[in-house]
Formats: sequence, structure tokens, C-alpha cells
Amino acid sequence: MSLRESPFSNGFARALHTLGWALIFPCFWFLDRLIAVCISTSLERRQRREEKCYCYLYPLKVFFSSVLFLVLFFISTPVALLGFLLWAPLQVTRRPFAYLQHVETQSRNTVWEEAGKLSLGFVTANLCLLPDSLARFNNLGHTQQRAATVGQSIVQGEGRPFNRCNQNTPLYVSTSFPASMDIVCLLEVFDKRAAAKLADALRPFFGHVLCDVGVYACQLCDVCCSFKFFNSGLFLASRHPVLKAQYHCFPNSRGEDALAAKGLLSVKVQIGLHKEKKKMVGFFNCTHLHALEGDGAIRYDQLDMVTKWIEEFQRVNRQEDEMVVFDVLCGDFNFDNCSPDDHLEQNHSLFNDYTDPCRAGPGREKPWVIGTLLQQPTLYEENVNTPDNLKMTLEDEEQRKMRLAPPVSFDAIPFVYPETGEPWVGRRIDYLLYRESTLTHHLRTEVEEFTYVTRLAGLTDHIPVGLRLNVTLDSAGDPAGTRL
Repeated sequence: MSLRESPFSNGFARALHTLGWALIFPCFWFLDRLIAVCISTSLERRQRREEKCYCYLYPLKVFFSSVLFLVLFFISTPVALLGFLLWAPLQVTRRPFAYLQHVETQSRNTVWEEAGKLSLGFVTANLCLLPDSLARFNNLGHTQQRAATVGQSIVQGEGRPFNRCNQNTPLYVSTSFPASMDIVCLLEVFDKRAAAKLADALRPFFGHVLCDVGVYACQLCDVCCSFKFFNSGLFLASRHPVLKAQYHCFPNSRGEDALAAKGLLSVKVQIGLHKEKKKMVGFFNCTHLHALEGDGAIRYDQLDMVTKWIEEFQRVNRQEDEMVVFDVLCGDFNFDNCSPDDHLEQNHSLFNDYTDPCRAGPGREKPWVIGTLLQQPTLYEENVNTPDNLKMTLEDEEQRKMRLAPPVSFDAIPFVYPETGEPWVGRRIDYLLYRESTLTHHLRTEVEEFTYVTRLAGLTDHIPVGLRLNVTLDSAGDPAGTRL
């Protein structure tokens, strides 16, 4: 049985929520524009320098626009307060995600029976789709246009045939998103209109979407007791129906991170039937951990919570008559495997449960690995502002040193990086992990491909990553049993 689409159990509550937000939105939008008009991205500053006439007019534009949006903000504030009185109390009754269904997806049981194996693809990307004013603090603007472009870019990847890379060269940098993905996990999709644009763009290929994930306002009966201005930013698009979903909010965020309901989203999807008897299902988990540098203890505790919540979700929702074919965890962990400042998180026991295909051990990456965090001031420079140029930059170690974020030292203590004979990787904070121990007996998993995607050059400050797994049935066994 699939999930209910609306986050509200009845139409009346849903209508009140829609009305409340409609009253709030004009005031919110005027405030967003008031701040955004005063902050320029490095691309916009460069364009003004090239158009010298416009450069002199820009201060006038900022002044008059600021005055206009400030007046409109104050005019709309009383209406927004009325809307807030409707909207805020309803958050207690709201389920912490919306589920959108568009099309039925073809079952994978035919592929399994003919080929004896499944090829499963996953992608994760941090998009920084904040309200436009806040995105500009990360040197990114035009949130709505970026959302539409990102959605089109993912769909274009689905429209091309899947070609396997050379297995002798694990490093694979692609200017397009991988084809035939099963689940796409996007992060920092905080803006509701941007989320709607993404859902519309992905609809032809990913018919099942979980968006607006997280809680708002004060949740009196929940561990997230601080006021939440933003949701978790998690956005999940799946080819396959979602059977179960659960969200948990991290209770220990602080600083600006406490304004957003960051947490863990766990889902169970059905990908087909095996011999018309057993459901073939998979577990997929996505998270976005605490962001502030120097707060490793907070992230470590959040990893403890992630491990606990995943185990609880799978214990409650797995059935004896089902065939579990994948168990994946992904997201922006906000720590890497090379920075001395992240030593605590690098040694967490989660990496004993889940396999990180890029990791050679705590603090050590495999030689082909590439960092996933770009330096924000250089996002629009020629070497990284197009998919082809960014691909060439990532494949050149000297160029990577100038464009990717370097490791973070511990307490500002100098350190040598990389060690002698080791390649320069940079900060890899976006993860795609998989686990085999929880699958149905006699199923075996191997990594077919790991992909770094440059398609979103100039659209985000992260490098999207993709993982393709081959799941095969051991000829010696029957998939009747499950590991618990």
C-alpha cells in the first residue's frame, strides 16, 4: 500500500494551511527581494564591470529597489501576521513530508528473471536552493531559474543510453548525469517553489517524489523544540513506489543550522516481484548533517542517531515475505576523510556497517577519489563554469588544488597535505554508501560505477555523485531467508 499524498489527514486542514501560507508569502517574498537586491554574485559583479554604462546606474537601482521592497514589506506585514496565526498551529498536525505520485513505473522482476541480476543507480547532489537572498551568501543566485535548469539536466541524462565505464579506471568524471537512475536524492532544496519546479521537471522519469521534508515552527511533542524557519531541504525522487517513509529531526543543531529542520529521511520502495511471490524492496536513507566547522562532536552524535533510526525503521518495516535487494545511505555529511578537524567523524562506527566505495580507511582516500566541495569565490571562473571545463579541472590535480576546497586543520595547527606519494583530493563531503549485511541471504552487491557529475557547473557549489550497484543472486542459495 502506497503513502497518502497530502501531508494533512483532511482537506480542511490542508485548505487552512494553504490559506495561511498564501497570506505569509508576499511579505516573505518582499523581504527576500529586499536582501537579494543588495547582494551580488561574483558573476553579476563581473558583468557590471564589462558593461560600464550599467555599472554607474547600479547604485540607483539598488537604492530605489530597496526603498520599494522595504515599503511593500511593511505594508504586507499585518497580513503575514494573520497568516502566521493560521499557519503555525497547523504544523503540529502536519506529516513531515509531501508525497507526489505521477506515473506508474515498470517492475524490475522481468529484468531480474532474464538477466539474473539487477543494476541499480543512485545520485545525490547538494543544490543550495535557498531563498534567493540567502543563496547569494554562497555566491549563488536566481534560485528559481537554477531549479528549473537542474531538473532539465537530470532528465537529459535519463534520455541517453547507459554506457559502462572501463572497470580498470575507477575514476569516472561525466559531463552528464548517469542514465537509468533509480533514486535521486537532492539536498538543500529549502525553497518550496524550487521544489515544485524540480518535481515537475523530473515527473516523466521519476514518478514518486518526497518533498517539503521536515518540520516547521515549534513542535511541542517532538525533540525538535526550537523554532524551525526552514524544512530539512531533503528531496527524494524515485522511479519506484514508496511503501513506507519516516523522518527524524536532529535535536542538537546549533547556530544558523538550528533554523532548519535537518534530519534523516528513511524510505522503503518496491522495485518489483520475484517469481510473482516475493516483493523486491530496497531501503534508502538520506541525511544532511550539521554544517559548522569545529562542531565534530555534534556531527558524531548525529551519526549515532542516524545509525539508531535506520535500524529501528528497518526492524519495524521489513517483512519475512520480502526480498531486500539494496540498503543505501547518502547525503551531505559536512565532514571529509582528509581533514584533521574531522578526525572524530572519520572514525565513527557507521563506516563499519556501511561501505564507502571511495574510502581506503579513516583519514585515507582511494587514489582515484575527488573532492566534492568547490571554492565558492571561483564558481564562475572559466576553468569551472561549464561542464566540459569543470571535467578537465577535476581530472587535473594541479587545477583541483585551486578550485576545490582544501582540508581543514585542527585548531589552526599547520599540517602537511597530502602525504608524500598521495594525490591531492580535497574535501569530499557528499557520500553514497551501501550495505550488504542487511540484504536477503545469498544476494551479493558489487560497485559497477562511481561517477562525479559536472553537469551543474555554475549552478551549485557541490559536485554531484552517482553510484551504480550490481545485485546478483548466489547460485548456491535461495533468497528465502533474511539477515536481521
